[in-house]
Amino acid sequence: MKIIQLLFASLFIVSFNGVSQDTDTSWRLKSIYGANGTQSSFVNWNAGGRNNIAVLGYIVASANYKKKSIKWDNDLGIALGGIQYLDKNKSQDLQKTDDRIELASNFGYKIKKNYYASLLASFRTQFMDGFTDLSQPRTSKFMAPGYINIALGIDYSANNHLSFFLSPASVKMTFVQDETLANNGAFGVEPATYDATTGDVITAGKMFRGEFGAYFRMKYAKEIVKNIEMKTKLEFFSNYLDRPENIDVNAEVLFTFKVNSWFSASLNWNLLYDHDIKITDNDGNTGPRTQFKSVLGLGISYTMKNFKK
Repeated sequence: MKIIQLLFASLFIVSFNGVSQDTDTSWRLKSIYGANGTQSSFVNWNAGGRNNIAVLGYIVASANYKKKSIKWDNDLGIALGGIQYLDKNKSQDLQKTDDRIELASNFGYKIKKNYYASLLASFRTQFMDGFTDLSQPRTSKFMAPGYINIALGIDYSANNHLSFFLSPASVKMTFVQDETLANNGAFGVEPATYDATTGDVITAGKMFRGEFGAYFRMKYAKEIVKNIEMKTKLEFFSNYLDRPENIDVNAEVLFTFKVNSWFSASLNWNLLYDHDIKITDNDGNTGPRTQFKSVLGLGISYTMKNFKK
């Protein structure tokens, strides 16, 4: 957590210092800080509803360096939100609506125009415990899961807004730093083995899983029309060593609609598919599922950058 806090603080300070500077052609610095909130209350409301307050905060930041044959792109994404129900004599537990920590760094050396030999590293996890039902045990927590990807490949940068990265040699590491989840084989790690008679654990579940395969990533970020910015990412990973036809997918789109220098709306879509993650549906069937999340918010947002376009 100290590393994450240090990186966030560094990006904030560098971006703040660079806002009034449009002369540095090496670094392109940008950060978006936002907080959205809603409050609902009901009195004798026939259609029903529960009194609640919901808050969501997010940070999207980038620090990109480009000079001569060197290109170095860094991205940070953080979001944390929840809803608190305020009804009397009903469950008032805080429930999460969004929770993520994402870091990515891509260092490249130009081998020809727009093409770079690159080394990419990324990290993804969450802040808080996750539950599908607050009456049931947790299904996730910080570093359960945690993902680290390291890939060596070719990066094609068409311009400052669009890039493609392809790696035939990529390592994906999955961490499940929770004994109960690891014993259950959550997120694809090897589960515990049990004594058939007593039910005691013979061999504890693994807290780590390594995969080797191919990786592809596409990124695009631009103000598509005046006061509307889009930031999108698409990732694919195929494990050479275990069912390579089952491709992991991570797709994300973030729209920011600017009202003025402080007020804005945001729309975030996130689609995930990982064959190693087993999800139980409403009919009690368990297996891999496509995951989708949509978050729409209205609130305050402030953008800092050291370039105009």
